[in-house]
Amino acid sequence: MDYYKESLNLHKRLKGKIRIQAKMDVRTKDDLSLVYSPGVAEPCRAIAKDPEAVWDYTIKSNTVAIVSDGSAVLGLGNIGPSAAIPVMEGKAMLFKQFAGIDAFPICLDTQDTDEIVRAVQLIAPVFGGINLEDISAPRSFEIESRLQDLGIPVFHDDQHGTAIVVLAALLNAAKLVKKSIFNLKVVINGAGAAGIAIARLLRCVDNEDSDACIAVKEVIVCDSKGIIHKERTNLNSAKVELLNYSNPESKKGPLQDALVDADVFIGVSVGNLLSTADVKTMAEDSIIFALANPTPEIMPEDAYKGGAAVVGTGRSDLPNQVNNVLGFPGIFRGALDARAKQITPKMKLAAAFAIADCIVKPTRDMIIPPTLNEQVAWKVAEAVKEAV
Repeated sequence: MDYYKESLNLHKRLKGKIRIQAKMDVRTKDDLSLVYSPGVAEPCRAIAKDPEAVWDYTIKSNTVAIVSDGSAVLGLGNIGPSAAIPVMEGKAMLFKQFAGIDAFPICLDTQDTDEIVRAVQLIAPVFGGINLEDISAPRSFEIESRLQDLGIPVFHDDQHGTAIVVLAALLNAAKLVKKSIFNLKVVINGAGAAGIAIARLLRCVDNEDSDACIAVKEVIVCDSKGIIHKERTNLNSAKVELLNYSNPESKKGPLQDALVDADVFIGVSVGNLLSTADVKTMAEDSIIFALANPTPEIMPEDAYKGGAAVVGTGRSDLPNQVNNVLGFPGIFRGALDARAKQITPKMKLAAAFAIADCIVKPTRDMIIPPTLNEQVAWKVAEAVKEAV
């Protein structure tokens, strides 16, 4: 099937993939008087008297805004808010299918950090959570950080959703190859939102609670210029901060130098970056997560030829798809049900373990649940709710 052509036809035929649907029919005058005037005045008065009652009398308790500025959409780059709408609609569908959450695309016609922050603050009363999506780094870090006091969870899925699912896959891959996750040396290629969030989660940077901490031994992060080290003068603020918890030996050079004796490669970058020869320089029974889409940094067959023990990609047509859909529906479901005000490190770790625990006996081709497994979201939701 030509997915691009067929998808274009599908979107044109449907004219968008989601719609608003009433929860009851309005057929009589009594119906109208209950849902609108005069009856609707009573829930309005109740909320005015007790603002927390909004969770009981409106859609807030089950509604998420998917907010994007269209600056970093999939692998398409900065295509703007209108072109981002189909992606956000698709994400809204996944929220509904996997977690029963009503989500709506909010694509903002600005890429100014202050304006985005203010826009989210202004629309927050309607929503129980905010899913930031496809906003380019480093602005995405600042936007998310400045919205943490909003009183509802604000979660940049490109960062944390990716990191959580990667950690889940890594937990089971390490179990399969009989390596302690605490002893792993990890190389991450890609220092955007996802790469930095993965590094932070794997090094337990945001966790003050030692009981909610899983930290690998070492992380080295590379970008298009090679290893990120302290002597480089072309680093943005996010990459400078990265050096507080990565590359402890101040290694320099290209990605290939970082890979020597590494246990794990995680790619969130561009396709066809690694060769079989590169994998051969890694530690025995290496783990490869080549997550660039649609073309991975290395295809599984080439990674296995180089000695890799486990390979995951971002593609649905290959084993071990590391995909955010295993994370964000359940994370928001649990957060909404618990009326959480933030997504905490403890909640992220609980989500990762819940995803990993869905696979009792990991195999080379099954270290993480299939993305269409609808039970995963509910297990994640329960774990997140308990963490709250």
